[in-house]
This record gives sequence, C-alpha cells and structure tokens, in this order.
Amino acid sequence: MSSKSFWIKRFLMMLTGILFISICVGCYRLSGFGVDAFTCMNLGISGFIGILFGTWQLIMNIAILIVVFFTVRKCIGAGTIVNMICVGYGADFICWMAENVLKVEMTLPLRIGALFLGCLFAGLGVAFYMTAEMGIAPYDSVALIIEKGTKKKIAFQYARVISDVTCVVVGVAFCLASGDNIWTIVGIGTIINAFFNGPLIQFFRIHLTQPLLYGRQEGESITFNIYQKK
Repeated sequence: MSSKSFWIKRFLMMLTGILFISICVGCYRLSGFGVDAFTCMNLGISGFIGILFGTWQLIMNIAILIVVFFTVRKCIGAGTIVNMICVGYGADFICWMAENVLKVEMTLPLRIGALFLGCLFAGLGVAFYMTAEMGIAPYDSVALIIEKGTKKKIAFQYARVISDVTCVVVGVAFCLASGDNIWTIVGIGTIINAFFNGPLIQFFRIHLTQPLLYGRQEGESITFNIYQKK
C-alpha cells in the first residue's frame, strides 16, 4: 500500500471513529440512563461553581491538552480538533433528528436499545480514531498518560477504567456538594461506560481496527506506539 493510500485509510478511520463517538453520545442522551464519565464530572463541577457546562468543559479540555502536549504529544493531531468541534454538534444533530424530525417516542425498550448502541459505539469510536493515530480527544489521552507514566504496569484498558471511575466519583461528589440531584447525571449508562469502555476499546483495537488498518497478523501484534514518538 502506498503512503498516500495508507494516509487516506487512516484519515477515513479517524472520521469514522469521530462519527461513532457522536452516535454514542447521542444514544446516551436519548436513552436517559446517564451520561458518560467525563461529561458526568464536568456537569458536577460546573454546577457546583456556577458556570456554563460548555465553558467548564472547554477549560478542562485545554488543561488536559497541556498535559498531553508534555507527555504523549503524538496524541495531538487533526483528529483532536475535529473531535473537540464535531462530536457535540453530531450528537445534537442525532438527538434533533430523533426527537424533532422523526418524533421518536423513547419507550423503555428503545431506551435500552439506545443504551446498548451507546456502549457499543463508545468502544468502537475510540478504537477507530486511536488506531488511525491522527490525534485523539484530550480526555481519551488520559489513559495513555497513565499507561506511559506507570511504564505499562497499568495496561490501557485498566487505566481507562481508573480515569472513568475517578471522573464519576468526582462528578457525584460535586453534584452532592451543590445539592443537585445526582440522578440527573448518573445512571446505569454511566456505570457501564466507566467500567466497561476501556476493555471494549482495547478489544476492538486488537481484533478489529488494527487488523483493518495493518492487516490481520500484523494488526493483532501491534501496540499503540506513543512511546516511540514525541
């Protein structure tokens, strides 16, 4: 495969991953079973200090991006910017289509189905754009920072669980401190995302996205090489 064809393949994988993440966030919102771990934390903190959620999320992304720049700089790329800009709007579009255009009534079976799709596309989306190595969202780099900082003693999937569970705990703590109802941000979807998203991402990277990009034998043996590049 020529270098140009390989770049195009990586670019398409990056866009596919971000599309899947948009679907994931949209499905979580439609399910009403709780938001993802990072959103949970940001909603809790922004409610406690009294600023807009979007403003606080931007502050957090910038803060994490600074840490990423000095630790796993290879994670910053076009995909980082596309993710930060497009995921929210993509999720808004999906919710708008379902609620305002198609006027779907989210019955309990549909909510459960949306939750299942949200969990599935969460793992798929991150696996796709991480494998493309064209930049990932600042928060998705946190597990890689933990893995690198511990010299791989904590594998990526477990590092992701640690970061997700920490975000949920922080979000709940700030929500309780502000006197808000925690069930507005935490639900079964939040718990599933926190504990199972990391292992799902790793599973899809090893068995789907890396073989898809590099070929099956090479893809299943390759690892995300943040350690070889700065």
